[in-house]
Amino acid sequence: MKKIGLMLCVLTLLTSFAKAQRKQIDSLNRFISRAPDDSTKVKAYFQLGDFYTFYKPDSGIIAAQRGYDLAVRTKNQSYQRRCIILMANLYVGLGNYTKAMQLYFGAIRLAEKENNKYALIQTHNNIGSTYIQMGDYAKALLYLRLGLNELHSYIKHNNIIGENFRVINVYLLENCAEAFLFTKKLDSAAYYIDAGTKAQEQSHFYDLKSVLLSDRGQLEAEKRNREAALKYYHEAEALQLSGRDLTNLDLSYLGIADLYEKVNMPDSAIFYAEKALSSARQGNFLQDASNASKMLYRLYDKQHNIPQAYKYYKIATITNDSLFNQEKVRQLVALDFEEKQRQQEIAASRLEYENQVRTYIFSGGLGVLLLLAYIFWRNSRQRKKANNLLREQKEEIETTLEQLKATQAQLIQSEKMASLGELTAGIAHEIQNPLNFINNFSDVNRELADELREELKNGNVDEAIAIANDIQQNEEKINHHGKRADSIVKGMLQHSRANTGERQLTDINALAAEFFKLSYHGLRAKDKSFNAEMITNFADGLPLISVVQQDVSRLFINLFNNAFYAVNKKQKTAGAAYHPEVSVSTVLRDNNIVITVRDNGTGMPDAIKDKIMQPFFTSKPAGEGTGLGLSLSYDIVVKGHSGTIDFTTEENEFTEFVISFPVS
Repeated sequence: MKKIGLMLCVLTLLTSFAKAQRKQIDSLNRFISRAPDDSTKVKAYFQLGDFYTFYKPDSGIIAAQRGYDLAVRTKNQSYQRRCIILMANLYVGLGNYTKAMQLYFGAIRLAEKENNKYALIQTHNNIGSTYIQMGDYAKALLYLRLGLNELHSYIKHNNIIGENFRVINVYLLENCAEAFLFTKKLDSAAYYIDAGTKAQEQSHFYDLKSVLLSDRGQLEAEKRNREAALKYYHEAEALQLSGRDLTNLDLSYLGIADLYEKVNMPDSAIFYAEKALSSARQGNFLQDASNASKMLYRLYDKQHNIPQAYKYYKIATITNDSLFNQEKVRQLVALDFEEKQRQQEIAASRLEYENQVRTYIFSGGLGVLLLLAYIFWRNSRQRKKANNLLREQKEEIETTLEQLKATQAQLIQSEKMASLGELTAGIAHEIQNPLNFINNFSDVNRELADELREELKNGNVDEAIAIANDIQQNEEKINHHGKRADSIVKGMLQHSRANTGERQLTDINALAAEFFKLSYHGLRAKDKSFNAEMITNFADGLPLISVVQQDVSRLFINLFNNAFYAVNKKQKTAGAAYHPEVSVSTVLRDNNIVITVRDNGTGMPDAIKDKIMQPFFTSKPAGEGTGLGLSLSYDIVVKGHSGTIDFTTEENEFTEFVISFPVS
């Protein structure tokens, strides 16, 4: 009876919550139909989408989309950003992480235009939370720490923190704790749980109190402290029921069920898994419902209870089907959103074109009138002189244009050869090592040959054979290091040749590692005082991809040289506490090989972010850069290999370039 009573209590709470939401939704729909202007409708559509979040997320997306369209029409950037973030949150709930990320990054650009620090921190938190749901905890922590750094920077410069910033601080700390829990880094998880609990007490924001208690329960469960884990889980459950925190209630039940399953108490596990399923289905949390039904299927299957196992297998299947149907809705809404954006861009382009046509017509008409006046005023001889002058000017312009084209080609070739020059010192360092081995082993073999002759004269065959074996081993080492030197020379020659455009199957990890070392040693050769930590994180088993090796080599040289230049420049002013780091990592994602190059150097100011890919633009002092490195890199990646190149940076903090090459 106790079990039935608790279940009825949860169902009643969920039902009353849904009824209250529907009343608010009906009220908002009536208000929108009578709204006096578009500005008022924008706010109402935003609230409507927010109310739909846990009731009908697909309808929420449509409402937020309508709010966004009106915000664009009324040039309300603040609500454009809010509606985009709301749509992104709804897409996360529906499992469409790709679309959510596109919207989040769009929101970041709008927040930067508004110079809205809170919105920027909030969006970084949402991105980190989404990466947690995707299971990419390293990326999650990257964005969560970025949000925390921005928050601390804001507090430092303003010496004050408002209520919104205190609240987002609690969210950031709790999400960090969750990411560390999933990666089994329990000490770090405990640190952020304690920090989040302290922050919520200082801010008097207790909406995440039950979530932090659940995190403590999971922490104790990972430490195998069952009683402490159950204590925290039940405290979280009580708070969620009393405060009607239905969005997290099913997660507490799932945590308790998982704990009981781990300690081999299947009946208790089934009891809480059923509560989790009921709570998730009432709240329309389909992913949680799927997880609960899968757990129940697994538990009943272990007990050989075929009817119950089959029942929950069907529920899991139906839930997945629902998710699949919602996927279709998400795709349709996403296509509609993108199409509307495209239409807006087309309309703007058309208006700009029409204005240009009007200007040209007016200018042309005015020019005709002036020309007629000029013709009547000038005699034939003057016209002839004018024509001769125009012809001379045309020839001069054409000559100048040809000279500019030739100069541009020379500059591009100079940039390519400059990358070879940057490598010279690094290659010298690399090739010296195998040459030293070759020389040393050659000297040893010369001595062993003398000993071999002496032993043969004395008739010591066994000793002579042993010496011959040593000579053979040394020859193998000489051969190995000779081939190593040969490969370095071939690589240098291949880089220095003119680009033929021929593609070859290439191991990106090996190519990146080779030029990473060469770039570092090249800078070390010019500045012996420079040191930096070189961090590599190459994904195993990456497929070979077809690229133009010379071009990709130049790309790596440009990126690595810039990174080492930035940390070297910062090292000269940052003091002894600064530790320069440059990292390169690879990963296979969505049939693309993604290469990330990050440094903790000088970063770039906001004023030049939009210019760094432009030809001939450089932030380096005169004589230290041509301004073509990143421009050529962009052409190599985007135009030459149909890839993408993007970057994020913060002045005096870091710069990170992300390059993506399609596998096929």
